Amino acid sequence: MLVAVAVAGLVAGVAGLSIAVVAHNRVNQVVDECGEMLRRQLQVASGSVDERAMRDLAIVHYDALKEMSGHRSFSLALINAVGDGVVISSINGRTETRTYAKVVRDGHPIEMLSPEENQALRAARLGKGPVVSMDDPLADYGSERAQTART
Repeated sequence: MLVAVAVAGLVAGVAGLSIAVVAHNRVNQVVDECGEMLRRQLQVASGSVDERAMRDLAIVHYDALKEMSGHRSFSLALINAVGDGVVISSINGRTETRTYAKVVRDGHPIEMLSPEENQALRAARLGKGPVVSMDDPLADYGSERAQTART
C-alpha cells in the first residue's frame, strides 16, 4: 500500500513537472513575441517607418471544403505599420470560388474572422509571415477583440 502511494506520488510529480516545463516554454514564446511587437511599434513611434506602407503580411493555406484537398483555399493578411489593412480569403471548391475581404483597423478586424483569417492576421501583426500554417503557435494578440465585431 505504501509503495503504491509512493509510486502515485512520483507519477504525479513527474506529470506536474512536465506541465510546468511546457507552460514555461509557452510563456517564454509569448514574452519573446510581445517584445518583438513592442520593438516594431517603437519603430513606428520613432518615425523611422512609413506607417502607411504595407509592411506586414501573412498567408495561411488550408482545406476549407471537405470535397477539396491540397490546401487550395487561403487567407492573406496585408497590414501597414499602424495595423490598418485587409484580410482577403479565397475559398476554393470544385465548381466555384468565393472571395472575401475584411477590413482591419488598428490591428483588429471590424468583422468576425474565421480561425484561418485570425491566424493570418496574428502572424502578420507579429511579423511571422509570409507563409504560416494553422499549426504554428502564435500569441493570442488581441484575440478577445478579434472575436467580437468592432463598433
